[in-house]
Amino acid sequence: MSMVGFKAQNHPQQSAKRGAVDHVDDRRTPPEVVAIAAEMADGPFTLDVAASAANAQCADFFTLADDGLAQPWHGRVWCNPPYSDCSAWVRKASDEWAAGRTEAIAMLLPANRTEQAWWQDFIEPNRGPWDRLRVKFLRGRTRFGHPEGWQIPVKGDRPPFGLCLVVWS
Repeated sequence: MSMVGFKAQNHPQQSAKRGAVDHVDDRRTPPEVVAIAAEMADGPFTLDVAASAANAQCADFFTLADDGLAQPWHGRVWCNPPYSDCSAWVRKASDEWAAGRTEAIAMLLPANRTEQAWWQDFIEPNRGPWDRLRVKFLRGRTRFGHPEGWQIPVKGDRPPFGLCLVVWS
C-alpha cells in the first residue's frame, strides 16, 4: 500500500493546534483482536473505558461524555484509546494498575510510537514476557469497523501504521 496522498487527520501535531476530530477516533475493534487481548489477559473483559454505545466491547463501558480518564477503572479493562491522545490513556492505565484497582488492562496502541515519552516512561521499563506488562505487535494493518453511515475513503479503512496490544496482568 502506498502512503502517497495520505493525509493524517488526528496526528498529535494537528490535534495540538485544533483539537482531535472525534469521528476519526471512533473505531470498532475487530472481535479477533479483542480475543487475542483477552487470551493475553487470561480472561474476558468487564469494562470498556473508551467506547461508544455502537463500539463497546463490554456491557459496562464509559463513553466520551463519561470521560474514562476521570473515572475509576475496575475489573478486567479493555481500552482502544483515541490515538490522538495515547499519552493520557497509557498514564491512566499505569496508575490504575499500580493502585491495584484492576485485575487486568489491555490496550490497543499504535506500534509506531515507541520513541514517544509515554511509551518510554510507562511501557518500555515494565515490558517483557515475565513482567507485569506484555506487548504483542500485531501482523499487518488492522481493519476497523466504523459507525453507521460512514463511507470508506479512497485510501481504505486501515490506519497507516501497525498496532500492538499492551497488557497489564
